[in-house]
Amino acid sequence: MNHKITRHLTIHGRVQGVSYRESLREQAENHAVTGWVRNRRNGTVEATLHGGTEDVHEVIAWCRRGPPLALVEHVEVDEGQGEFSDFERLGTV
Repeated sequence: MNHKITRHLTIHGRVQGVSYRESLREQAENHAVTGWVRNRRNGTVEATLHGGTEDVHEVIAWCRRGPPLALVEHVEVDEGQGEFSDFERLGTV
């Protein structure tokens, strides 16, 4: 059985205005990962991922690259909380 985990990510770099959130949503859905993603006013992207261990790690690996126009400097990964029914794009905070 694939153990479920939740991780909270903060993605730094040129990650706003480059379709990062929509691309992350697509990656999450392709890996059956639920949670959310949003822009932050400080220029980072914040996300929470919930799903099977391997699936979450695959999405985190993608987050370190991002979509073609992004320039990811680094990704902070911490323990996350919550279970989610789908993957949402939330408003900027």
